[in-house]
Amino acid sequence: MRSNSCGSDLLLPLSERLRLPVEQVNFAMCQVFGLFAAFLFRYYLHPSRTSHVIRHVVITLLGLHFAFFCFGRYAIHFLGEVILLYCVMVTVHIKNIHKYSFLVAMAYLTICQIIRVYVLDGEELSADFSGPLMVITQKVTKLAFELHDGLARDEKELNLSQKRLAVRRIPSLLEYVSYTLNFMGILAGPLNSFNDYINFIEGRNFEVGELHLANGKERKMYPQNEPSPLRAVGWKMLICTLCVFMHLSLMEEFPVTYNNDDDFIMRRSMPVRLLYLYISLLACRPKYYFAWTIGDAVNNAAGFGFNGYDSRGKPRWDLASNLNIANVEFATSMKMFIDNWNIQTALWLKEVCYDRCPFNRTLMTFLLSAVWHGVYPGYYFTFMTGMFMTLAARAVRSNLRPYFLGSPAHKAFYDMMTWVTTQVVVSYTVAPFVLPFMDLSLKFYRSWYFGLHIIAIVLILVLPRKPKCALKEQERHQVIKPTDTMHHCNGHLNGQAPMVNNQNHRMKID
Repeated sequence: MRSNSCGSDLLLPLSERLRLPVEQVNFAMCQVFGLFAAFLFRYYLHPSRTSHVIRHVVITLLGLHFAFFCFGRYAIHFLGEVILLYCVMVTVHIKNIHKYSFLVAMAYLTICQIIRVYVLDGEELSADFSGPLMVITQKVTKLAFELHDGLARDEKELNLSQKRLAVRRIPSLLEYVSYTLNFMGILAGPLNSFNDYINFIEGRNFEVGELHLANGKERKMYPQNEPSPLRAVGWKMLICTLCVFMHLSLMEEFPVTYNNDDDFIMRRSMPVRLLYLYISLLACRPKYYFAWTIGDAVNNAAGFGFNGYDSRGKPRWDLASNLNIANVEFATSMKMFIDNWNIQTALWLKEVCYDRCPFNRTLMTFLLSAVWHGVYPGYYFTFMTGMFMTLAARAVRSNLRPYFLGSPAHKAFYDMMTWVTTQVVVSYTVAPFVLPFMDLSLKFYRSWYFGLHIIAIVLILVLPRKPKCALKEQERHQVIKPTDTMHHCNGHLNGQAPMVNNQNHRMKID
């Protein structure tokens, strides 16, 4: 059976043999080809012997080729949004560049999603050309906010993250197109900052610090030998292989739609239904793991993604990583799950919304996430439910956790219970995301009598809200010695600040 998408049918025989949609096969093969192209790009077009212009041109043309191979005529929208937003960037006053860019980009994305879902009536469901548009929208809006921070705001107004990401000049058209349409991220991301990308193109991405010279000047320090990404790429490709195996073996055995089966709902007990809900949602995750991990591997193979060295002196290639699988599967809170799932999108939401919104930051962040994901009703069910679950989890954690920190046994029991609770809550929350139509989403929640919604609202209303400083002090009394507490208090009395972690790269909504 021929594909109903406008992408290439070259791999149709292979897709029929694998019993997979040709769109999925096209995506996977482009990413595998992109992996080899990335190694060649890094070796033959290394910035030490190739001009920046050539690197920009090659990386963009290959990205456009991938886009048209996978999405056919719909890839025009990718180029159209980029050109439209570049025109906005160079014509709008710098003080308003972030506002107009955000509104135009989100409007363009939403119109395309409405057309795909309601005008095309789902014909292009398997070839979801809005996926790359979502990443492009993230990039153009992120860059607009970073330009506003770098050119229109006072340095004193910026937090540490905004200072690092601020862009101090208007990019050229070639740089803009290369940043948004390069082959390393055109199909599945990951999102990255413009500064990091330009450093990669121009060969400055391996700086590890600054050397202060005797004459008062500073000189960038580089490792003696450029670190190799082979180990990181090999490990990520192994993960991809396991994800493909799990996807092919689990999806047909545990379909999510079975959660809405009338006979299953009537005959099975609540614990059995909960267990199946968890397993069926677990079976959905490997395809996301594959897409994000192979995208990360392609970036690493090209030399992008170096993030310094760990405590053992080994290179880290996680600058643009989009997930931490272990922390997702063993998350003991909603915050831990959110922080490690689609990491770059969480950072984008934090940068463009959570850090800047003057009111109801949690609500507006989840609402933006829903709008950005698409126009299916199930997406709004998921993210609005997620908001309530996050607020409830925050209330429970602040009121109960300090009582379980007195001993390792109590802490282990708390962690086990919160892991089970988190997995159940996450499965309940995200089910409408994969059952996206209104009737399916409502049927699912009705079959559970909106139980977790009611519990979450009750917890939010009943449990007292504790200030963060009081919570931290309460936890300290549970886990440290009285002498340590006295030393900590004396430090405050003497005007000394305690050591804190300045890494503010996670969305603080828990």
